[in-house]
Amino acid sequence: MILNPFLEYGRHTYVMGILNVTPDSFSGDGLLSQADTIQAALEQAERFVEYGAEILDVGGESTRPGAQPVTIDEEMERVVPVIEAIAASGMNVLVSVDTYKAAVARAALSAGANWINDIWGLRADPDMPGVAAESGAPVVIMHNHLKPATAELQERLGGHYVGVKYGNLIEEIKTELLYSVELALQAGASARQIILDPGIGFGKTVEQNLELVDRLREIKALGYPLLVGPSRKSFIGYTLDLPPQERIEGTAAMVTLCIDRGADIVRVHDVEVISRVVRMTDAVVRREIQSS
Repeated sequence: MILNPFLEYGRHTYVMGILNVTPDSFSGDGLLSQADTIQAALEQAERFVEYGAEILDVGGESTRPGAQPVTIDEEMERVVPVIEAIAASGMNVLVSVDTYKAAVARAALSAGANWINDIWGLRADPDMPGVAAESGAPVVIMHNHLKPATAELQERLGGHYVGVKYGNLIEEIKTELLYSVELALQAGASARQIILDPGIGFGKTVEQNLELVDRLREIKALGYPLLVGPSRKSFIGYTLDLPPQERIEGTAAMVTLCIDRGADIVRVHDVEVISRVVRMTDAVVRREIQSS
């Protein structure tokens, strides 16, 4: 395991591989449907590390539009054994737990996780800011539109959000992210722990997601490391009229644009291909830093 969970940002883009320990992932890669979930997760983790992932994000609850929440106990039963197995394997990789529940985060950190990745930006569980502060671990604070939104579902393309209203898309995202940052700081977390995720695909329409990618530099200007997760998202599918498993080219395009606009970490399903995209993009975007 990597002992230091704090990364050196700027020299290259980090790849975070997604391990969905769920039966109902929108992308069709849920590991819970495998006969031996822990072994399947370990094998996928090993492949991801071999392909270039430096972080693994382990999640036990689907975040697709319309997905049903799972209980704390059920989520822990899914993610904790997988995290323990990865930690025991000796893989040279950081492990992030994808959860918004404080009890799950606590158990995952005890099992060997290094990061917390909260899709609700520390706002869904009042105990989460305290867990982040007490642990001292890096915490990904994601923007997730809290106002009512409608998800439309199509069998081939999956769900996407419609009718989501923002007065000013980027300014509202910045304001809500900074509110979550303040929750962390007030609980005793340090600024060093914080990573921002603008929430591509979460509570945003197709057009709003496209605008967000284009204007990521404005989020980066807040001064924190930036994680993005465009992988296989519905805004790609609805733009290209393609189902999740056929969105790799669209994902590659979005990853390239995100890196150009300041992303430090990209969270992806297709680690082998996107790691190559990242290296090639970095060769241009970060060439002066890498050659120094």
